[in-house]
Amino acid sequence: MSDASLRSLSDLQKTIEAKKNGCLSLASFLSASPCPAHLYPLSFFLYPACILRLVTSNLLKCRAMNIADKLITNFDLALKTLVPGSVHARRENPAQTQAETELTDEVRKHTAGLMRINHTGEVCAQALYQGQALTARLPEVGDSMNAAAAEEIDHLSWCEDRLKELDSHPSLLNPLWYGLSFSIGAAAGLAGDRWSLGFVAETEKQVCTHLQEHLENLSPQDSKSEAILTQMLEDEAKHADNAEAAGAAELPSPVKSAMALMASVMKRTTYRI
Repeated sequence: MSDASLRSLSDLQKTIEAKKNGCLSLASFLSASPCPAHLYPLSFFLYPACILRLVTSNLLKCRAMNIADKLITNFDLALKTLVPGSVHARRENPAQTQAETELTDEVRKHTAGLMRINHTGEVCAQALYQGQALTARLPEVGDSMNAAAAEEIDHLSWCEDRLKELDSHPSLLNPLWYGLSFSIGAAAGLAGDRWSLGFVAETEKQVCTHLQEHLENLSPQDSKSEAILTQMLEDEAKHADNAEAAGAAELPSPVKSAMALMASVMKRTTYRI
């Protein structure tokens, strides 16, 4: 090959390198990179390779951008979930229609422990749904996870408000439980949408069980906490039904047992801390 041909080929390759990092259309790439006449035979092989590199580069950049956007969004949601006062309910707090009653210090402390557990449960729910939405394969499943997370924000806000009224605070372990739940949610999403939905259904069923237990353990005088937990129970049951209707898979018994064990550890620790 002549020196002129080598220089022309080198120039063309430089053009490719200069343009492969941009978002060019095929037409603009071809018009901006004319092939010298003496390289027409090579262009038969060279242009397809150039086009493939250009398209692959753009696709990878778009994918990286989408992942980065999702990670930034999830980090923002994590901060809002974990920082008290950062979230606001869309619906009216059910406790607002109930009168505050005088509670003994012992009852107040016990109720605060129960509401702290429920608050941490909502923190876990936020993390779980966001993790699943991040790795969901079908867009509609990811959208449903985000919608469920938005509804859970009401619960998070209501529990936080009630903790303030009881002169208490959220659990100091919330960042730990958020991280664990987010990881579990992301793993469930990677396993497939049916398994992810199955995880949601089983989680909500277990949440309903412990909400019923808390309602039974509340003081009869505490109508404000009762109103909150009653509405939460109704919402969680709806989330479980929706997941099953969407095609949730039945989780294996060992997985259900592991989930129950993790929930038990969470409840025992956050009741006090």
